[in-house]
Formats: sequence, C-alpha cells, structure tokens
Amino acid sequence: MTEEIIHDSKAYLDMDLLRFTTAGSVDDGKSTLIGRLLFDSKSIFADQLEAIEEASTRKGKGYVDLSLLTDGLRAEREQGITIDVAYRYFATPKRKFIVADTPGHIQYTRNMVTGASTANLTIILIDARHGVIEQTMRHSFIASLLQIKHIVVCVNKMDLVDYSEEVYEKIKADYEAFSAKLDVPDIQFIPISALNGDNVVDKSENMPWYQGGTLMYNLENVHIASDLNFVDARFPVQYVIRPQNDEYHDYRGYAGKVEGGTFRPGDEVVALPSGFTSKIKSIDTIDGPLDEAFPPMSVTVTLEDNIDISRGDMLVKTLNQPTVSQDIELMICWLNDKKLIPNGKYVIKHTTKEARCIVKEVRYKVDINTLHKIEDEKSIGLNDIGRILIRTTSPLYYDSYKKNRTTGSVIIIDEFTNETLAAGMII
Repeated sequence: MTEEIIHDSKAYLDMDLLRFTTAGSVDDGKSTLIGRLLFDSKSIFADQLEAIEEASTRKGKGYVDLSLLTDGLRAEREQGITIDVAYRYFATPKRKFIVADTPGHIQYTRNMVTGASTANLTIILIDARHGVIEQTMRHSFIASLLQIKHIVVCVNKMDLVDYSEEVYEKIKADYEAFSAKLDVPDIQFIPISALNGDNVVDKSENMPWYQGGTLMYNLENVHIASDLNFVDARFPVQYVIRPQNDEYHDYRGYAGKVEGGTFRPGDEVVALPSGFTSKIKSIDTIDGPLDEAFPPMSVTVTLEDNIDISRGDMLVKTLNQPTVSQDIELMICWLNDKKLIPNGKYVIKHTTKEARCIVKEVRYKVDINTLHKIEDEKSIGLNDIGRILIRTTSPLYYDSYKKNRTTGSVIIIDEFTNETLAAGMII
C-alpha cells in the first residue's frame, strides 16, 4: 500500500504543469468560469462547496455562485468584481494546473500583467451579447506583449443569446481581424456558458453546430513543451555552495535554475561577466548526479577549474553567448502610482543579478486600445505601457524577451522604498 502511494505521488509530481490566466472585461464571467472548471473537474472540497452554497443563499441567488470560489476579498464579494489576482491549483489525470484569475477593470491592468507574466496560455473571455470590445483588445495585446503562445477565446454567456451560431461566428470573425496584428501563433475559439457548464468540462447539447473540443480538453492537450528555449543555454548562478566539511572538503558548486538550452557534463562553458572558460564536471541534485539538465530544472553545477563565480553571474556555452550591454531598450508595463521620472535612477533586477540604472529616454507610449504609438506623450504612469532606453551601472547579459522570457525580462525597483515599479521586456 505504501509503495502504491509513493508511486502515485511520484507520478503526480512528474505530471506536466500548465499555467494559465483568465482575462476579459468586467462581468464577462472569469471567476464563474474558473469556479465551473473546479466544480466540474471535482476539484472542490465538500466544505468549500457548502460555504459557497450558504453565501449564494445569503445573497438571495437561486443558484450556486461559483465565482465565490476565487473572489476571496470581502470587497470583491460585495461588489461582485475581481480586484486582486487569485491563484488556484487543481489537477486532472492528464495534467496539473495553476490558474490566475485576473481583474477586468482598466485600473487593474497591472494585476493582469502580474497574473499573465508566467502563464503558458491565456483564456480571453468575451460576453456574447457585447462582442469584441476595448478590454478584449487590451488584454489580447498584453498577452501578445508577454509572449504567451496560446490564446483560447471563450465566447461566454451563449445561453443569453439562445446559443446562436451566427452570433458566435461574427465574434470569431471580428476577433480574427483584430488579432492578425498580434504575435500569437495559436488562437482557439470555443462557445461556452460558464454558468450552465456548456463546453467547459462537458460537451454542450445546446450547441450541436460546434464540433470542436471543450475548454478542459484544450487545456489538457495544448502542447507547451516546445514553448521553452532548448537552444540557447543559460544558467544564472543563484548561490555558491561550499559545504567545507570533511566529506565535501573541496566541493564548490553553483546552484541555480536552467533558464535555457541543455547542459551536460563535459560541455565547455564560459562564465559571464569574467569570460573565463571551463568544462562542466558534474550536474548534481538532491537525488544524485544527472547526465543532462534543461529548463526549468534547478540543479547544482560543478566545474573542472576554480573560477571566481558568484551570485548574478551566468554560465553559457562558449559558441552561443547572450548580448552583453549597458544600454538596453525595454517595453515596460508600469505597475505603481509613482510615475516614471525621465533621467530618474532606479534599481534593476535581471535573473539573479541586481544593478542600478538611469532612464535615458522615453521613446513612446502605447495606446493599448488602438495599439498605436503616442510619440508626443512621454509621461508613463500606472497601467501604462511604453518603450524606454536605460543605461545600467554594470553590463547585463541578456536575450530578447521574444527569444527567452526569463533572460529577456527585468523588474524596475524604487531604490529608496524597494517598491516594484515596472515589469520590463527587453527588445
């Protein structure tokens, strides 16, 4: 029995993980959709179900309000809106999931950026009665900007338009015309009713004209393994391990997470920024040595030569090195009430490295409703997206965000308060 439990636990840990986020306008049904996914996939505990049944009755609703599963803040429940990002975890026999329920209000665009920054897939909800609106385009643009490879467009509340195929096809055509400008390789469309469960986990009997898979089928089967960069080897060093005990007296290992490519014992690597080269002696984990390490594995690398390497340095292949520069162009999403100060000094965090920087120039601001550049307005504040040029105090070794979402991203921090001010994507 114990062996079976261990085997099942290992199988669960080895399961593929999909991170996805929901986005859409206010009252499009994002929280209800996640509640329906959890309910129909049997991922809700009995006491949770009882609690939301009681809350629904108290609010005078004639049905179980599944949106209460994710709207945890009192203000969210009172107003019937989502304010902060809520994360939920569930699993099916095929895959594990982490879902981020993000707000639909314009003033919470920063929360949508936070929830989508680590996502493999975004579900864009569209109210069948309203069609493609500004918030639809705004959230789709942000998903494209964050290099999310997969978008599932769920046309929700089909029950309120009598499950009309014509309404669905018009919304689909409108979205396809808009999304032609976006950099998203995989877009799927599903007509659903989150409230009634049509095409969420179970196939709808009300829409026989729709021949595609359900939302759960799409989530379980979308191919995400190739989304990671297995070509450009990148290993930011997070910590230097020196046990200095009798058993491991001369051990010097460099711990971190593989953020790109593959590493094997015997590979020749170069340490940045020093430029010294060596060969990988071993790749160690708590379970023993490995023959190969690849994203997103966390490992400890030992080298054949003693090189001065510390936190913030990066190991890369000698024939495939990142860009090294102090002048860096960024697309930024501003997340703070304090506005960006031209020529202002900030702290920048890139992988495991920290440096200071100055904003040399604001190139333009993006009108995220039309995707047009506003070149004559250089003021960037809360929820704005713009392009800037910075100069750092020490060189960063980076890839473009399109090439690698980790080595191509930065966080801008207030040097006095340590508040996070912006998320940046290197162009």
